[in-house]
Amino acid sequence: MHRSTSDNAPVQYLLFLGDTTEHGYAKTAFGLRDWAGDRCVGELALPAATVTTGLPRMSARQAREHGAGAMVIGVAAPGGLIPPSWVPCLVEALEAGLDIISGMHDRLADVADVRAVAERHGRRLIDIRTPPPNIPIASGQRRAGRRLLTVGTDCALGKKYTALAIARGLRARGIDADFRATGQTGIMIAGSGMPIDAVVSDFVAGAAELLSPAAPADHLDVIEGQGSLFHPAYAGVSLGLLHGSQPDTFVVCHDPSRTHLLGYPDCALPSIEAVIAHTVALGRVTNPDIRCVGVALNSSALTTAAAEAEMAALQQRLGLPVADPMRPGAQFERLLDACTP
Repeated sequence: MHRSTSDNAPVQYLLFLGDTTEHGYAKTAFGLRDWAGDRCVGELALPAATVTTGLPRMSARQAREHGAGAMVIGVAAPGGLIPPSWVPCLVEALEAGLDIISGMHDRLADVADVRAVAERHGRRLIDIRTPPPNIPIASGQRRAGRRLLTVGTDCALGKKYTALAIARGLRARGIDADFRATGQTGIMIAGSGMPIDAVVSDFVAGAAELLSPAAPADHLDVIEGQGSLFHPAYAGVSLGLLHGSQPDTFVVCHDPSRTHLLGYPDCALPSIEAVIAHTVALGRVTNPDIRCVGVALNSSALTTAAAEAEMAALQQRLGLPVADPMRPGAQFERLLDACTP
């Protein structure tokens, strides 16, 4: 998906933000900007949108002129639906010569106007949230190799960024580590993975086993977490991923600026201690030796001084390394030490 069929050069993206007003729901756009920025030429948003990636605003036709080959739906709204208000922009992109890449649960080809225009212009409609066929049920059998899973106090707060940063940091140390994507954005960045929240529930743990198969003893798979064990809507996905991943270690991801679950104002954010305890208790079903090795803090809403103070306080409280993976330094190196097999 990252390669063009004509010259094997990386496909350039136009990021579509729709009418998004919540930063957390545009995580696909931000993830591509931060981890595949060399492939992003600009952004397109509807007038009601208040979120921006900071990339140049341009039309689909302008993006095509700047070398874009596809428009990526950069929004992951609850339910994964494609609203009717987006359809004119999707059609315009196809008419401008762009393919469309979507990580939504709704299939692009199921939108009649989009399908008709794509067929007329010979453009591709690429749905990332399409699991492979014949996923088995989980065996529950322990397998060779090492695994680390990122888990969270909530959704959309840094599990993907943390897994990517840890995998990259460990590889820089010469450690055999791979990032394993479980969500649409991670798959777009890595070029492969398992869209775990699109798998039928009976097969989620089996899909996680496929994602991280047996490996040499010194190999580490760093698995992107999904949802939260405390989330009223998505805990089932988190649990299946935990059981199938059989992680030896896990890192808790947390945003200290949140007081409640994103989009659920009546659901208080769980404590980090509660997430650690629940993850260990539930993870022991498939790996009795599971343990927490650290905390990844999303301190994007804090100043450098406030972030350092928060990390120091949490480290003293928990007795674990605490770092923001997007703030390189001694704290992150200590977290990498703890993640090293």
